[in-house]
Amino acid sequence: MGEVHGVEPRTRRLLLPALMMAGLLLSLPLIQPRHTLPLTAFYSEWTAWVLGVVGCHPYQIALFDDRAQAEVWGANPDTLVSSSYQPVGKVEVVEGGFKLSGRWGFSSGCEYCDWVLLGSLIFNKEGPPEMRTFLVPRKDYKILDNWHTFGLQATGSQDIVVEGAFVPDYRTHKAVDGFMCKNPGNAVNTGPLYQLPWAQVFVRSVSTAAIGAVQGALDAFIDIGKKRVSTNTGKATKQDSNAILAAARTQSAIDEMKTLLYRNFDEMMAAMRAGQTLTMEQRIRYRYQSSQVGRRCADLVDELMPLLGGRAIYTDSPVVRYWLDINASRAHVANDPNLVGASLGSMYMGEQPQEFFV
Repeated sequence: MGEVHGVEPRTRRLLLPALMMAGLLLSLPLIQPRHTLPLTAFYSEWTAWVLGVVGCHPYQIALFDDRAQAEVWGANPDTLVSSSYQPVGKVEVVEGGFKLSGRWGFSSGCEYCDWVLLGSLIFNKEGPPEMRTFLVPRKDYKILDNWHTFGLQATGSQDIVVEGAFVPDYRTHKAVDGFMCKNPGNAVNTGPLYQLPWAQVFVRSVSTAAIGAVQGALDAFIDIGKKRVSTNTGKATKQDSNAILAAARTQSAIDEMKTLLYRNFDEMMAAMRAGQTLTMEQRIRYRYQSSQVGRRCADLVDELMPLLGGRAIYTDSPVVRYWLDINASRAHVANDPNLVGASLGSMYMGEQPQEFFV
């Protein structure tokens, strides 16, 4: 996988199903971000990104009404599902369900999927709008080829267009049910794994891969640094104190992020197995710590790049691919620590938390 960077982005997109169809997307959502995503991202963050995003959707579908699960997996248990949770659709309440229309962006891996999960708000005459996820089959949406980006190119995160598709009520998932951990699917999926808050599973699908990517960048940096001598100063990179310290800081940070990831998952699953619920402080803190990963990894690889001189900016540089992909991944809203961090800090100051996707 590490050798495919040189081919065109559209051609590289065709290589994604190799991992997807190998059964890795059916890994337990907790095992996947802990081990599979960083390992995969070491070779290719765009593959790990799709592995994480598409790979966590079976978990959410398991929270839907059992009838929805049967529609997705009844004929083919290997069916893949993409998503776009931006609440940008137009919803009309009709008998038995809803009519859904709109255009959603960033649906990673959608070209290999037979269903899509789409976020939208239902506006009520009384009370606040209600956030739901709508499960839509491939026959009811179009894919627009508009994913032209500097990083994560091979994720194929195209736009999805829906025009008046009927979605039965049982093929929707209420955000409040995911928050309260009282989902329709819990009637049939009763294990401790499915008692977790849905948000705690999803946010790591878009952050964890960056840890493996920055490890790949560091290893490439070290390989180059062992041999590189600056043509300007005549100084070997391996004798440059800035380069040496950057390598030490980066490896230490990688270990810290992995350790924190493992600890948080272990704490969550221990609570679920004991029949306990997570506190709001835990939920917001866990999400905040996840949201910091993308930005922290981007800062680390940003520091490495200039220490390799002018050759580092060429597209065939072993480091530049990681740099582009990591910086692209931090654009996801779940990788922005500012909003959730403000909520966590305010909570410590005695204010009521306003976060619900935690």
